[in-house]
Parts: sequence; C-alpha cells; structure tokens
Amino acid sequence: MTISSDHVTREVRAERERLADLFAGLAPEQWDAPSLCAGWRVREVVAHMTMPYRTKPLSVLAGIVRAGFSFHRYADRDARATAQRMDGAALVALLRRNLDNPWRPPGEGAVSALSHDVIHGLDATEPLGLPTPPPERVALVLASIGPRHLKYFGAEIGGRRMTATDADVSVGEGPQDVPMHAKDILLVAAGRIALDGFHARQR
Repeated sequence: MTISSDHVTREVRAERERLADLFAGLAPEQWDAPSLCAGWRVREVVAHMTMPYRTKPLSVLAGIVRAGFSFHRYADRDARATAQRMDGAALVALLRRNLDNPWRPPGEGAVSALSHDVIHGLDATEPLGLPTPPPERVALVLASIGPRHLKYFGAEIGGRRMTATDADVSVGEGPQDVPMHAKDILLVAAGRIALDGFHARQR
C-alpha cells in the first residue's frame, strides 16, 4: 500500500477531531471507566494522548532518567499526574488545539502519529462502546505493522494471517486465514486482546 504523507496528515487531523468530539460528550463516570490500558482509566489514556503537546524533549528525557530509564514508567507517571491536574474539558481543549500538530514518535515513520492516536483512541472508546474509526483509516495503521511491532506489543498470532473483512489489508503470514474487522485486527496486533480469546467470544 502506497501512502502519501498528505493523506496521512489529513487522516491524523480527522482522527483527532473525531476523538475530541467523542471525548467532549463523556459523562463523569465515563471518564473514570477502565480503559484497555491496564491500570488506566479513560482519563489517563486521554492525558497520555496529549503528552506530546505538553512536554518538550529535554523534560521527557529528564523524566525518563528519574523513572530509572524506563519510558513506560515515565509515561505512566505523567498520565496519572496530568489526569489529576486537568479535567476532561481541559484535556479535550488541549487535543483540539493540536489537531494539526506535526508530532510523531521519535525514529518512527509517517504513519506513527496516526497509529498512536488510533490505538489509544480505541483504548478509551472500546470499553465505552463508542464509534470506531473508519476501516480505511485503521487499514493505514495496519499496513505499517510488521513482525517487529507484533513482538513489541507481545501479540501472539501463532503463524496465522488476520485478514480484514471491511478493508483491503492483512497482518501476519501463515496458512490459516482469520477473517476479522480491521479494528479487531488492530486490537490483537497492539496486544489489547488475544486472538484466541477473541475467537472464543465470537463462536
């Protein structure tokens, strides 16, 4: 799949705007609902999504050093502190002010910012039963996922290939083809749900 940078930029903006609209309508109990990120409520996930807009590289580096050189520990501390300091309205406003922010994860490709927003958006919206991104947008993220990403997220697909039924994309290689919605493929690939457990629920 050939993806132009302009197309990805438009999709990033559209996804951030879509999520900001959804988050703006959350009730207090929804902000405090558990997310797909273990130990984080919806508000911690949204706080984490805004981290690139609130921090500067040197402060992030200092925070990682204080966290024992663990980015995950630093990100957890930052999300919890920010969720305590900022209410939902402030987090949504910050997200809206950065619809066109050019940030992307260091050292990653053009689709990485979209991946960050789509995956964490699902972390927050899936448990609440809220609308999901368009399959074509999810497919852009899936097209960039390879064995390195599956290993990073700890996704076990057992030599199977997950093929989207609502978009032209697949993830993994193997003789067994597993048809799934693009959104569910991404949840498996990102380690949010187990492939075997997902299919057990579908039977």
